[in-house]
Amino acid sequence: MKDGIEAIQDNHFKKVVLSRRELVEINNFDVVTVYERLLANYPTAFCYVWFHPEVGLWMGATPETLLDVKENEFSTMSLAGTQVYNAEKGISWGEKELDEQQLVTDYIAKKLEEVSVDLNVEQLETFKIGNLLHLRTKISGKAKDDIANVIKVLHPTPAVCGFPMQKSKTFILENENYDRSFYTGFLGELNIPKENDEKNSSLYVNLRCMQVKEDKAILYVGGGITKDSNPEKEWEETKVKSLAMKKVLL
Repeated sequence: MKDGIEAIQDNHFKKVVLSRRELVEINNFDVVTVYERLLANYPTAFCYVWFHPEVGLWMGATPETLLDVKENEFSTMSLAGTQVYNAEKGISWGEKELDEQQLVTDYIAKKLEEVSVDLNVEQLETFKIGNLLHLRTKISGKAKDDIANVIKVLHPTPAVCGFPMQKSKTFILENENYDRSFYTGFLGELNIPKENDEKNSSLYVNLRCMQVKEDKAILYVGGGITKDSNPEKEWEETKVKSLAMKKVLL
């Protein structure tokens, strides 16, 4: 994370999202029990369990919508900033988190202008998932043509990669030293028919997730680095985020 801050200070990019893996030993793992804990602990998240024989078992409770689609109308969000919820202290966001959130929002809105009309950017709000708080801005509009073009310009956003996208992506590939696999990808349901024959799709960014392999769970966590970031604080934030999955395992 220190290297990321130095690269920003050298004007290589304005933001980069760096991540890591954490291994957790698991005993007597039961997929149904763990999934039920995900549902109980994170009712405002998209909770999933997914298995494929070639890539194994993945589970998660992601707070971030990539795209909700009803015919040609869509909604998405920019999501950045993290703090632990404390009812006694109240909610206060620092300049670093507010600037990071605005950068993500501005990027998404600008990209969506290329492929949509009637774009609406709502007011900034605080979003709670489990014991964590995030900054969220909801964005909606209508696709000019194929909704696939909206997906192409949206992913990856600065919330999971950085800004500018290509420079931050190159830095991630050269410095993270591991394969993210499906972490920060997207998943969900496509073209689900409704009673009026309207087809809906719901796609989510794969955050707060883990891969289960034999007697180990591989947890994936990351954090957004900007010019105002503190390496020790960013490291502590990833530890807090890892608790989201540890809570349902232990």
